[in-house]
Amino acid sequence: MLQSMKLTSTLFDAFLKCRTKCYLRSTGEVGTGNAYAEWVQAQNDAYRAEAAKRLMVGVPEAEVVIAPPAAADLKAAKWRLAFDLPVQAGDMESRIHAVERVPSEGRGRPAQFIPTRFTFFNKLTKDERLLLVFDALVLSEALGREVGAGKIVHGDDHAELKVKTPRLLDGARERVGKLAGLLTNSSPPELILNRHCVECEFQEIGR
Repeated sequence: MLQSMKLTSTLFDAFLKCRTKCYLRSTGEVGTGNAYAEWVQAQNDAYRAEAAKRLMVGVPEAEVVIAPPAAADLKAAKWRLAFDLPVQAGDMESRIHAVERVPSEGRGRPAQFIPTRFTFFNKLTKDERLLLVFDALVLSEALGREVGAGKIVHGDDHAELKVKTPRLLDGARERVGKLAGLLTNSSPPELILNRHCVECEFQEIGR
């Protein structure tokens, strides 16, 4: 594999579930499909669109951007809400569901950037928190300063969970290191079946 391969949020998500799934995605392998996985994706897409509409209520249209250019200078940003925000920092890359920019109250102090993820599941796992922390890590590297908090909007009631990212930063960095090692290895990882197999698009390949 190429050593310059980007460590994306999509690959990080796959890595949290299964090293083999992550490896297959990184090589461009196409899965045979999985009805449950497709249903989950459709539910999350619909939920994300609805959650974005809720977040935009009361925010002037001029202060909202959707999928701005990846090369945009975040420090010079004037928007208040950004959706589907592409952020790159070194070999890491993420498309963050939403980012709220909160101007500082003190003169000369930088604005706060708060990443947000959306998921339709009522019950959250550690993976959702780690994915948010990955977003915060990429964002902090791009800004050159700490992003200390993020949010997860989830479930039927659109509950909002605030996450202090420094608490999970070491765990996220450890996994990023292991992901980088996997992507620079020319050999596939040992196949280990787990609970994710039943909902994976690579289920047939695994068998």
